[in-house]
Amino acid sequence: MSTTETRYVRDRLHGRGERLLKSWETLLFVVAVLIFLINVWASPYFLDPWNLSDASFNFTEKGLIAFALALVIISGEIDLSVASILALSSTLMGFAMTHGAGTWELVLIGLLTGLVCGAVNGFLVSGLALPSIVVTIGTMSLFRGIAFIILGDKAYTGYPAEFAWFGQGYVWWVISFELVLFVVAAILFAVLLHATSFGRTVYAIGNNAVAARFSGIRVERVKFILFLLTGLMSGLAAVCLTSRLGSTRPSIATGWELEAVTMAVLGGINILGGSGRIGGVVLAALIMGMVTFGFGLLNVPGIVMSIFVGLLLILVIALPVLTKRVLNRKKA
Repeated sequence: MSTTETRYVRDRLHGRGERLLKSWETLLFVVAVLIFLINVWASPYFLDPWNLSDASFNFTEKGLIAFALALVIISGEIDLSVASILALSSTLMGFAMTHGAGTWELVLIGLLTGLVCGAVNGFLVSGLALPSIVVTIGTMSLFRGIAFIILGDKAYTGYPAEFAWFGQGYVWWVISFELVLFVVAAILFAVLLHATSFGRTVYAIGNNAVAARFSGIRVERVKFILFLLTGLMSGLAAVCLTSRLGSTRPSIATGWELEAVTMAVLGGINILGGSGRIGGVVLAALIMGMVTFGFGLLNVPGIVMSIFVGLLLILVIALPVLTKRVLNRKKA
């Protein structure tokens, strides 16, 4: 190999290594390792295999929602009704259970409820061209309000024993069904976003919806599908959470919309749309799960976690904006 070719290869490798070191996913990976080490130092119970398995429940259900929500945000939209869709799906599953529905009927009802709610959001946003943030704030109250009308201040309990496996079952040793579902969903969404023409259209719409429309992309149909996906994943999360808790209340999953959005944005999804990767969302879910579990082992009050999530969301939204301003001033 000649000197010129050697220099070219070296420069290529150096460029790739520099991009890797500067990537958001690399930073998240370093943060995840640091949080893991801090938890190991802070609590002697953290490394117990069963404790680590229990820790996965802190992020798997929210992560399922965050994967679909990431695509919606990349397209330039938002869905704040995901937790309310989960609550309504869980409530209707409980209602069906009291009328004799079996395990697979309950799963089907949960998924279909999520799809219907997603279709309502998708129709209002893509069909009527209403702002998604306004629409989903409205349906957030609507869906949870329906759950309260059906159930009131009561709770549904007594789900079939077989139904509990979705939220409490283990595939092998300490590997729970929910964790396997989380990994499979991560792979599927990564392939969908990064390796298909549909994923490329999502990026195109998020960067410039008008240009995407003039290039022949059916923007409204794509957005409708994205809201369907978000509803479906919220319904799937409802199946897992209801199964794990063994009960349903209309207040179930309150505040999860904030955590799902935080997972997506912390994972590098641009809140303004157009960029982001599923790998970052996976790392963000792991980070938030480990922080939640670490706080639990140290008996830190739950309100502290709420404060942490709120501050984290503000930080990850403000950081790119502030960085861009600093760079622009340096260039000026």
